[in-house]
Parts: sequence; C-alpha cells; structure tokens
Amino acid sequence: MTHSPATGTGPDPTPDALRDHLDSHLHPAARAWLGQALDEAAAHPGGPRPAWELRVAEAGRRCGSRHADAARVLILHAAHADPATLARLYHQGTAAERRAVLSALPHLVPGPDAVPLVEDALRTNDTRLLAAALGPYAARHLDPHSWRHAVLKCLFTGVPVDAVAGLAERGRGDAELARMLADYAAERTAADRPVPADLYRVLALAAEEPEADHPHGKES
Repeated sequence: MTHSPATGTGPDPTPDALRDHLDSHLHPAARAWLGQALDEAAAHPGGPRPAWELRVAEAGRRCGSRHADAARVLILHAAHADPATLARLYHQGTAAERRAVLSALPHLVPGPDAVPLVEDALRTNDTRLLAAALGPYAARHLDPHSWRHAVLKCLFTGVPVDAVAGLAERGRGDAELARMLADYAAERTAADRPVPADLYRVLALAAEEPEADHPHGKES
C-alpha cells in the first residue's frame, strides 16, 4: 500500500474516502462548490469541452492547494472521464492537474490505455509528479523494464520508495532489479557519493525469493 501523493488521506484512497475526507475538512463555501462541481460533472460528462473541465482548473482557488488534488480526482471520477479526455487534460494541464489525472487512473481506466501518461510523467524530474505516476495504476500496468527504471529514478531523484505502489509485490525476488540497484550503488560508491538509504531496503527485497505465480513475472 502507498500513501496518496494527491490527498494525504492514507493508502490508495477510494473516491468515497476522498469525499468523506473533503466533507470533513473543507470550509462550507468550498464544500458547496465541490458538491455543485460533482453534480455538474455527473450530469454532463460528455461533449467536446464539457463545463466540468473548468472546475478541474479552478479547484486550487476554490478548495485550496492542500485539498485541490483530491477535489480534481473526484470531479474526474464523477464525470467518468475516458482515456482520451484524461490524456487531453493531462497534456494541457498544470503540474497539479497532471497529478490529479495520474491519481485518478486506477479509478477510471481498467486497462493499459493510459500507460503513455505514466511514461510521460516518469520522464520528468518533478518529484510530486513522479510519485503520482507510480500509484496503483502503474503497479498494475507498467511493464517490468519501465517499472524497474522508475524505481531507480525514485532513488536518484529523492522520491521515497514508499510512493511506489506494489513495491513489495513487484520487487520481491526480481533479480534484474537487484542487479540494477547493485550497479547503481557501486557507481555512487566509486564516485565517492552517498548511496540512498532506500536503495538497500529495495535491494534486500529484490534479493528475496520470488513469489510463485506473480502476475507480472520477472522477465527482463
């Protein structure tokens, strides 16, 4: 389980948990705005540029930066945003709006259609975006090669590995990941640079015996 980078509400919060959290923490005006935005998204989900998309953009001003990501996830969920809409919002959005799209993926996209958005986020050096990209959706759909490199990128950008959903399940007994981590540690040591403490934690996990019938396998 991972701590949600978008909301701070705990491990992989469901939309219902997000709504309960915001109902408890938003001031009355923001709570009323969110209710209206969710009703609008549910009533008019389609169209070339539905009005609810404006609510995604203004959530920061209405709900405050602390709660905006959660509000955006809820609006996307209420609108049943499809992969094409999510991709457009991601590419046209701010970093905060991109985080919300990534956090909404496990609730909206059952298959691998949105993997390109995860891959795009993993090419950045925005640590909050990286953390959002490595949620439950990536744990289910990112291929082994890309996932291993994403874990390594967390280590050299300072993203805590606790942000990586499914780390124990995917990383345990992964000999290729163990090799990559050992090589990285050796490079850092040779350059007289510190080795991230999280590296040894993941290396120990990758060196364990693999679990049988793992859904992702341990292919290279």
